[in-house]
Amino acid sequence: MEMVNIHTAKTHLSRLVERAARGETITIAKAGKPMARIVPLEEKPVDTSHRFGFMRGEIQIPDDFDTMGQAEIEAMFYGGLHENGEDDADR
Repeated sequence: MEMVNIHTAKTHLSRLVERAARGETITIAKAGKPMARIVPLEEKPVDTSHRFGFMRGEIQIPDDFDTMGQAEIEAMFYGGLHENGEDDADR
């Protein structure tokens, strides 16, 4: 771990950041006293639990999936038979 004074750090900040990105740790000192540290960032693990296709082969979608419940949905929008068997037209 290298220690540099604050003046050198200001002058060569981009170089120090590049070194840190490659894995080095640099300590910045003022009057010989350590004040701050430039360290490489730890990459966060990628969350793959919400990826598309992660359940491929695990579930089956029925062929009529896009029309399932169509009669009931149309009845809700346009009227139709109620639970008691009464038609909207009978009211």
